[in-house]
Amino acid sequence: MRRALLFAFALFALPAVNAADLQPFSASYTADWKQLPMSGGSASRSLEKNANGTWTLNFKASMMIASLTEVSTIKVDKDQLLPQTYHFERGGLGKSKTVDLVFDWPTKFITGSDRGDAVKIPLNAGVLDKSTYQLALQHDVAAGKKSMSYQVVDGDEIDTYDFRVLGTEKVETKVGSVDAIKVERVRDPTQNKRITVMWFAKDYDYLLVRLQQVETDGKEYNIMLQDGTVNGKSVKGS
Repeated sequence: MRRALLFAFALFALPAVNAADLQPFSASYTADWKQLPMSGGSASRSLEKNANGTWTLNFKASMMIASLTEVSTIKVDKDQLLPQTYHFERGGLGKSKTVDLVFDWPTKFITGSDRGDAVKIPLNAGVLDKSTYQLALQHDVAAGKKSMSYQVVDGDEIDTYDFRVLGTEKVETKVGSVDAIKVERVRDPTQNKRITVMWFAKDYDYLLVRLQQVETDGKEYNIMLQDGTVNGKSVKGS
């Protein structure tokens, strides 16, 4: 169950994004999970521009004895997001996991390791890591797209992640009521009955403000914005 909630946290980057459109942000989140009389999970997510023009997308989550970290470095070239490196680390769950990947665009290969196993797979245009696709989703929603599809590295394979916009809603957060776009992960119900829904703030560069995940066993997890800033502007609801 703790592992499932950590993966819910991690759901928070051929994507077209202009470098000028990227805005640095930082956000912290609280979590709760129904069916249990406890809460207290926390997470943080940030995007920072580096001196060499690349960007670093950071994510950290923790609860009780579990922790998860993701770090992606990204380059924007000709309006495309190009992952450069990806690091994933999970601990405190009985089975630790570490993933390190390098996206070598000149040679068109992804190399690295996944839980100690060597990875080397072809790198095609549009391929993203499991953190960077979330940034692409955020900006595609901002661009008004109604359905989105991404090619994402998962282990030694490339998977397709599909999403669709469900509409607009007001979301009650720790900073007040926020106007948001509601987006759903599209899955084949005959293969996977998990439900994932996300809400992105319309007035704050479509920052993620809420995530809800319902597992196949019916357990429900909710992640809610606690506070955040986008390009130095504090997120404030009505």
